[in-house]
Amino acid sequence: MVETAEEFRNQFWYALRVKPRYEKTTALALRMRGFEEFLPLHLVRRRWSDRVKELEEPFFPGYVFCRFNAEKRLPVLVTPGVLSVIGMGKTPAPVADAEIAALQTVVASRCRTQTWPYLAVGQMVRIEAGPLAGLEGLLVAVKNCSRLVVSVTLLQRAVAVEIDHLWAFPISSGRPEGRTGAGSGSLQIKSA
Repeated sequence: MVETAEEFRNQFWYALRVKPRYEKTTALALRMRGFEEFLPLHLVRRRWSDRVKELEEPFFPGYVFCRFNAEKRLPVLVTPGVLSVIGMGKTPAPVADAEIAALQTVVASRCRTQTWPYLAVGQMVRIEAGPLAGLEGLLVAVKNCSRLVVSVTLLQRAVAVEIDHLWAFPISSGRPEGRTGAGSGSLQIKSA
């Protein structure tokens, strides 16, 4: 699919609702049609009666991300497995590029991850060291382990990645991008 610079500027990331357990097939079909798709996967352990196995599963079951021009969405909608584009009413709502970039960084880091309930409030931190340097997210503590929560606002879903708590620094409340923090300069850790 050859695109002009103008067409590329009109393309944004969107979350697609797909058939259950059809995420990998749909992502492949989108790629084969020339679309840029992103299906964040992670390893999970599943226990059966006779064995334990590690499987690759989507962070967000039932969703695949795809970059396209919303005005030309018909080829995306007729892709096998695609049920709809997530949005407000009939208007597709784009996912922020920064949220997709953060998820791509988490996947590329190969750090241990787990899905996490969506959290709208809490202490925002910036990772200053390690493979996740530059990422911002919510710091939480689980079983004496620090984790950074990266959220996708539109889906109200999140992913937690295990980090060294020394990598994280609080983001001040006076940030220009409208992010909020505790403002006290102290690192707030929530227990889960």
